[in-house]
Amino acid sequence: IGGSGRSLHMSEGGVACLLGPSGCGKTTALRAIAGFEPISQGEIRMGDVSLSRPGFTLAPEKRRLGMVFQDYALFPHMTVGDNVGFALRHQSGRQRRETVERMLKLVGLSDLVARYPHELSGGQQQRVALARAIAPRPGILMMDEPFSGLDTRLRDEMREETLTILRETSATCMLVTHSSEEAMLMGNRVALMREGLLVQVGTAEELYHAPVDIHAARMFSDLNEFPVIVKAGKADTPFGKCVHKGVASGSEAVACVRQRDVRIVPAGRGQAGRILSTRFLGETALLEIGVQGLDEPILARVRESHAKQPGCEVGVQVDLKDILVFGVPSRDKGDA
Repeated sequence: IGGSGRSLHMSEGGVACLLGPSGCGKTTALRAIAGFEPISQGEIRMGDVSLSRPGFTLAPEKRRLGMVFQDYALFPHMTVGDNVGFALRHQSGRQRRETVERMLKLVGLSDLVARYPHELSGGQQQRVALARAIAPRPGILMMDEPFSGLDTRLRDEMREETLTILRETSATCMLVTHSSEEAMLMGNRVALMREGLLVQVGTAEELYHAPVDIHAARMFSDLNEFPVIVKAGKADTPFGKCVHKGVASGSEAVACVRQRDVRIVPAGRGQAGRILSTRFLGETALLEIGVQGLDEPILARVRESHAKQPGCEVGVQVDLKDILVFGVPSRDKGDA
């Protein structure tokens, strides 16, 4: 995708997630895979079959791909059963009815076969769209931010239900999302995109624990960031010196600490700090802390029962292995 020189390989029966902010090219990449957009370099293959390459684009209807759109794109004048059976016109009437019944049973909507889309909830529409897409047994199922229009609780339920259905049908799936949580939850492989390029591809654990740059780290975590100088392969931070070999000695760098990696301990231990504010978030609390040695406060996300009141003197600890160090991003240099 683009000129990054990186490739995304999908394993049969797995879920690959295209992750990135709005406007980074995720949907364009999906359209290219589906055959709606030509490509100017590289190649898209399914097994041994070339789907797209410069100067050649196999027609979408010949690609054996299923698609679930962001707005589900159900036909409003068709019943649920007719929507699911739309792509099964090559089957006999009996086969088509049996397939529709099987798909609706799989998604738990057997009793809604005669309903119309406007009579369904958002979650029910999503399941109908999923049943319609997998009914023809596509080689790859493609989903373009299918959960973004659902409320938080329903979105969580539909993610789990969709994963269950994908496992039961052994479907290979590519999911487009701007949510790192969704990508980590659903993807066997995650491909991070930025400005039309693949910047990092790997498992969720690889991208979370070893982000390729600070922009990737920001995509996966809420970070505390503060400037450091790297000398002899080590960055000197208020929490200790951490080894870093990717930045030239004497160079300015940015140290990053995830909010969840900040530990609050009794005063006199760790780095001296003072609680500036406490924000209740339900099961957790967000603490703003002034830390000796840092010009700006840092944020710590802790269990609500561990929250401290403003003005409280505390110690602040961070494991050195949890500190990420990156060279100063070019955009940040330009802003300086």
